[in-house]
Amino acid sequence: MSNTPGAGLHSARICRINTSDLPLHCPTDRSQLWNAHPRVFLPIEKTGEVLCPYCGTRYLLEEGE
Repeated sequence: MSNTPGAGLHSARICRINTSDLPLHCPTDRSQLWNAHPRVFLPIEKTGEVLCPYCGTRYLLEEGE
């Protein structure tokens, strides 16, 4: 999984994931504890992308995965 932070202090992040990261939940195991919110599982399998309702992070499933 790679993180690409946006510009600005409160901009949402974009995270690209692959099938080894499924089932997808936010925050991920790689997230820092200080900015964690309650864990929520995100359904990304059908559409290939999803937004976290807590922090706005946009997750994209890599093509070919």
